[in-house]
Amino acid sequence: MIDSEIKKILEALLFVSDKPLMVAQVREVFGPEISSADLERLFAELRADYEQNDRALRIVEVADGFQMVTNPALVDYVAKLNRKVRRIRLTKPSLETLAIIAYRQPLTKVEMEQIRGVDVSGVLDTLLRLSLIKITGRKEVVGRPLLYGTTREFLEHFGLKNMTELPSLEELQGVPSDLKEVAGISATESGAEIAEEAADAEPAPAESPTEQSRA
Repeated sequence: MIDSEIKKILEALLFVSDKPLMVAQVREVFGPEISSADLERLFAELRADYEQNDRALRIVEVADGFQMVTNPALVDYVAKLNRKVRRIRLTKPSLETLAIIAYRQPLTKVEMEQIRGVDVSGVLDTLLRLSLIKITGRKEVVGRPLLYGTTREFLEHFGLKNMTELPSLEELQGVPSDLKEVAGISATESGAEIAEEAADAEPAPAESPTEQSRA
């Protein structure tokens, strides 16, 4: 099968999928005749084709997969037609708690409350309901409290390919300036460094604000 035919198939798969497509998923469609490396290359070429031709749609790399989205310049027009597009609005307490989880995962409810100085029960319920966080395991201490971490939906919502793309705290928009001190994170720490630290500490692998509309 030639590259142009494969890219047509990839384009069709992206169009019908409402979630980012993983290379491993796509390999199941094609079978062993196409390698993961070739699929990565063809996804990149298809993505470049869309950008160079200034198409109404874009192909983005998010949550360790590829997804077709609306060109950001056209989002307002799409929103006027489809006013039922789901937009997640986070309160300040929810955003603060989510940021702490993202940068210090995995951690327990008690640890979050020690950092924030307030009860986070309601906030945790909200973030769990929105699928932005999940239970990743239990901490090996007395009582074995639940550990929390971010999800693939978190990556999708914030337009991140993976946790290594998490911005430094200085780059974050809308996060209180005192969060750097509260979270115990140096402003010079990069997302990659924090993600590596979190990965080393996790007992189990975790799945890991753009508002681009789905096509």
